[in-house]
Amino acid sequence: MRLRGRKGIRENLEAQAGFVILDPRSHKGKWHALFGNDRPIYVELGMGKGQFISQMSFRYPDINFIGIDMYDELIRRASEKARLAWSERDVETPPNLRLALANVEFLEDVFAEGEIERIFLNFSDPWPKARHARRRLTHPRFLEKYRRLLNRNGEIHLKTDSQTLFEFSLNAFADFGLQMTNISLNLHREGPNEQHVMTEYETKFHGQGINIHRCEAIVGEDALKRYQEHRLDAYRTQDKPQEPQQ
Repeated sequence: MRLRGRKGIRENLEAQAGFVILDPRSHKGKWHALFGNDRPIYVELGMGKGQFISQMSFRYPDINFIGIDMYDELIRRASEKARLAWSERDVETPPNLRLALANVEFLEDVFAEGEIERIFLNFSDPWPKARHARRRLTHPRFLEKYRRLLNRNGEIHLKTDSQTLFEFSLNAFADFGLQMTNISLNLHREGPNEQHVMTEYETKFHGQGINIHRCEAIVGEDALKRYQEHRLDAYRTQDKPQEPQQ
């Protein structure tokens, strides 16, 4: 992605110290201290212009969110969207959101093992050519990073318009031994799904009639246990004899 930079971008970001994190490596293992609480940390990798992470932080104030991107200009735009979203509550700086300038390739330098609880991969670059498969954010080399950084409740949530990337990801999750759930080949078949915050790309693609693919991969032991218990309860309920009608 090539972005036309504006003059003074770095100065703009530096003026937002505490909200915009230009040296995220210095906070490795200390993100909860930065937020000032021990609430779960959800991270979006490649947040783009920030619509998703901004709305998520506004909708779920009891969760800590971190939006990551490697472009200064996108960090700047995301900061504007976040402040606009929270202005409805007369809040200037979102208390549960931080925007970090970082390259996903070095994610293990930004977070400690077990420090985060959920990773969002929204419309990541599909890198369609086979020789570029290692760059896909659901390639096994990235999944290994995620598994170390996610805690016992850890999950990966994926959304994409690319059927190729989606199929690759499902196979990668399966090969990695991850339980998948909530798989959808057309998330907004009946119209925009109000349960899901949409990204800029998602809004655009849905308007063009392009299917949105989505799935969740369960990584953490406790998250997997809850999923299995839920499935067992559902099975028992399904097999329970019906009460005779009066």
